[in-house]
Amino acid sequence: MGDDPARLYRLDGVAHIAGVINEEPQRCIRSMRRQQGMVLDDRYVPYLQMAGLYHLARLNDRWFRLDEALVSAFVERWRPETHTFHMPFGECTITLQDVAYQLGLPVDGRYVSGCLSEFHVYIDGGRPAWVWFEELLGVVPPPSQVQKYAVNCSWFQETFGECPEGADEDTVRRYARAYIMMLLGTQLFADKSGNRVHIRWLPFVARLEEMGTYSWGSAALAWLYRCMCRVANRNVIKLAGPLQLLQSWIFWRFPRFRPAGFVTFSWPLASRWSGYIPSSSEKGPRVQTWRLWIDRLQDREFIWMPYSSPDVLHVVHPEVLEPRHMVLWRSVTSLIYFAVIEWHQVNRVLPQFGGVQPRPQAALNIDFLMSKDGRGGDRWFPSYLQKWHQYWDDRTESVLRFDVVADPGPSHQFLDWWSQHGKRFLSPDPQLGDPRAVAIPVEASQRGAGQVPEMDRPDDVPDRRRVDRRARVGTRRSQRDWGWLERAMEAGDEAGPARGRRRHHPGRGRGRAAVHAAAPDPEDDDDDQHGPEGGDGAGAASVAGGSTQDGVHGGEWYGSGMGDGAEPSDAGLGSGPFGHYFVGVPTDDQPQQDGTPWVIPGSQWQDFLEADTLDADFGSPRFLAEILAIMQEDEPGRRRPQTPGTQAPLDVDLNEPATTPVGDQFALGGTPHSAYTAASQSVAGPSAAPLHFTPPAQPAPHEDADEIEDEEPFIRRGQRPRVPRRCGTGSHLFG
Repeated sequence: MGDDPARLYRLDGVAHIAGVINEEPQRCIRSMRRQQGMVLDDRYVPYLQMAGLYHLARLNDRWFRLDEALVSAFVERWRPETHTFHMPFGECTITLQDVAYQLGLPVDGRYVSGCLSEFHVYIDGGRPAWVWFEELLGVVPPPSQVQKYAVNCSWFQETFGECPEGADEDTVRRYARAYIMMLLGTQLFADKSGNRVHIRWLPFVARLEEMGTYSWGSAALAWLYRCMCRVANRNVIKLAGPLQLLQSWIFWRFPRFRPAGFVTFSWPLASRWSGYIPSSSEKGPRVQTWRLWIDRLQDREFIWMPYSSPDVLHVVHPEVLEPRHMVLWRSVTSLIYFAVIEWHQVNRVLPQFGGVQPRPQAALNIDFLMSKDGRGGDRWFPSYLQKWHQYWDDRTESVLRFDVVADPGPSHQFLDWWSQHGKRFLSPDPQLGDPRAVAIPVEASQRGAGQVPEMDRPDDVPDRRRVDRRARVGTRRSQRDWGWLERAMEAGDEAGPARGRRRHHPGRGRGRAAVHAAAPDPEDDDDDQHGPEGGDGAGAASVAGGSTQDGVHGGEWYGSGMGDGAEPSDAGLGSGPFGHYFVGVPTDDQPQQDGTPWVIPGSQWQDFLEADTLDADFGSPRFLAEILAIMQEDEPGRRRPQTPGTQAPLDVDLNEPATTPVGDQFALGGTPHSAYTAASQSVAGPSAAPLHFTPPAQPAPHEDADEIEDEEPFIRRGQRPRVPRRCGTGSHLFG
């Protein structure tokens, strides 16, 4: 019984950092985070309270710094297969309960979804993006401040930094909208640019009175899960998302890692660590030190239920303890942030809610969904991903019900299974010794086996692409590295019927241009704009009054291969320089043999090059030499060996059972006796019904484009002279 280890650690052989930890022992992530510098005006408070974001706004007023070395050590433990941290004592994770306590965000409510920019197409009463921007905020940014469908934070701060004294109510609402957009775009849903705010929030701030009906907590958790899954890839080092939640969760759950001197706290709980300054020593060695400390975690060094102490209950906001919110902490359901779909797998961490953890069932495989984030043309995602949005609508039907015990923790059966199959240790330091010589506590047997009722679960959505393509998920290269090949295949298919006669082809010459447009920056793994994107000034053109429907986007066609056959963008890379180079994905009704790629024969590539509908220059020796050079540049990365194990050569493999019987040996985490309490078993009542829009036919996705970084300097609070550009009611669109 229990999850299959081959399934549990399937991504080690793809690109998970834990699979190659010995090759990169000092790898350290970089946090892409911007502290919002806009003043929290008292006149904004009623709107923030209506939106359920007031506690987050108060938290934003306190300075926060991330300990990148510590977080890097935890990233190594994060498993996208389960959305949990795999520790020596078992599994633990960040849940909706943690979001509620740490950030003070509402959990119950409508999913945060919709469309990303084509508001006039999908929303009743919607406007073209930049027209609506002007109506709601009173001004539009100049083209120089627009990056595709995102606006530079520096422009927001300079334009809406301080609300004028004596402003009328309409002006205050405009400034409150700008403040909320900045708050969401920097504190909860920051991307890896760290300096832009997406316009996806316009439909939400258009109805300030309805913003409180959304589940901001579940959306924030979905985005944190996605960012963690991406940065667990060895090829990605930039980490975005609600990082204050992540670090505060570590400090609250692991007392051993807490900084000294932070004893008092208030609401929300993440405010406890404001003012914390991480060590300035070299990060690489510190990552190794933190890794060793985690490997040595012993009994009672993890707090299963930190929020049950009287001190926490004394400061907690009553709204968090409403039954409709509390019951969802134990719901096994989807987490939604537009096109980002993640899974709340709390059935693997029952001790965090007062239960006993049995052997886990197989985790849901949503690898394909995890590789998609909305690139490839705008859609009304509640319809396009209807099945997964429905799971959130039915969230109260998937609430776990289990016995709450006085001493929550893993069962004896779980610890026995974990000691044999879990990857408990990552540090190659010989000083670690053999920590298996810690007996499973007697109380683990006294807890019983634990039990989780069987529940209906979705079907797996695996990612069938080749390993070299999957290894680049979350990197910029994955989004456009080989887009020209995909377009070339489309052109070849269109040219087939016309072979043998010469005619004008509108796509002539695109192949070579795409080669140059798709050249990746080897130092940049950024995929920051998770949405339909305009490149080469597409966003600026939209501001100037151009159509937003004919813009271009970056990345793969969204939804390709998910129940509707293989799209061109899911073609992978083969082994040879040209022959047998295109590898496709089978459709759902085509069984795939293990280890047998779906190959488009190399002769088709040669036939395509010889098609008389293409310019002679397309297949010229110079053109082919350029392509071959690109492939050769990529060879080292594709040929880099993958190490399935996690240990350096030692006298003993710490992740294998002992060769000689040592009895029941394990290192167990637990909860101090002062933290014992019974969890609420209340059942959530019905929440506000979501708005329903009838989406029209889906528009075709657009072309690929390069990312453009905001070159504005990083403005820290107190270091920027305030020169506000006041917004008025009569602003015009910039031409």
